[in-house]
Amino acid sequence: METIRLGNDNISKTAALAPMAGVADRAYRILCKEHGAAVLVSEMVSAKGLCYGDSKTAQLCTILPEERPMGLQLFGSEPDFMAKAVTIVQCFEPDWIDINMGCPVPKVVGTGAGSALMKNIDLAARITEAAVQASSIPVTVKFRTGWDSDSINAVEFAKSIENAGASAIAVHGRTKMQMYSGKADWSIIKQVKQAVSIPVIGNGDVTDFDSCKKMYDETGCDLVMIGRGSYGNPFVFREIDSLMKGLTYTPPTLEKRMEAMLYHIRLIIKHSFGKPPEIAIRDARKHAAWYMSGCYGAASFRARCYQLSSYEEAEIMANDFIKLQNQFENERN
Repeated sequence: METIRLGNDNISKTAALAPMAGVADRAYRILCKEHGAAVLVSEMVSAKGLCYGDSKTAQLCTILPEERPMGLQLFGSEPDFMAKAVTIVQCFEPDWIDINMGCPVPKVVGTGAGSALMKNIDLAARITEAAVQASSIPVTVKFRTGWDSDSINAVEFAKSIENAGASAIAVHGRTKMQMYSGKADWSIIKQVKQAVSIPVIGNGDVTDFDSCKKMYDETGCDLVMIGRGSYGNPFVFREIDSLMKGLTYTPPTLEKRMEAMLYHIRLIIKHSFGKPPEIAIRDARKHAAWYMSGCYGAASFRARCYQLSSYEEAEIMANDFIKLQNQFENERN
């Protein structure tokens, strides 16, 4: 199995879990790691929030042993605050620090952070340099292909970030204006890989082993990162890990999918930072719905998912869903 080196870690060239605010929380990360995700990255953490002692922001930085190797992702638009935040998070002992320069969400872009930095390469480089100088561990940067289709500047951006001292970069093959729509442009990822000497991580439209292998082959990237392709499908990491190693992979049965969904909900309740179960279950609703995507009657069950108020209701719903699918198959046959 091929690997890439990041800090003190040799990372298998399989698939990593992308950092996703509001989705890839601790429960999600643990689940994906158990299914074979090569590495994990935290949800976005505000550099300024850390500097001002935001307790919720600090909670996001805690890393459990079962999550390693894992990076902490920071976002911000001011070099001084970024440097201070990097100094602060050292106590959480992340395996590396990632800087988000790709988030397209208005509330992040509006502060000059995230993908807004694609429009200011000089500032992006100064932020990266400040983080590198303040850090005792590798610093990586995640960004997009550009602001919009008229300003594709990922190659120039990548070179500047490399010169600023980044140890690796991740490229999402979409512009800021695309958000998460349309098709990811892997050709830009390939161009970035050919332009820099540090490891390049490719991200965008990978949903299974075939698309993962295709990204490796077409872009030459050093590691593939999966985001939305893992929604309700943590099995994708086991599929890729197994087939990359030449092992047999058997897709999960419907029953196994529902078992994973219920396990996921239990993880959410367990790692909810003290929220009572009846509140924590609300964070599980969207995840439960994703496990049912593509199945018969999924639309009506999604409505039930968004009304979940207890784990016991989730168990009943899972059993009802299995019964419906079995009934549908029997009628078809």
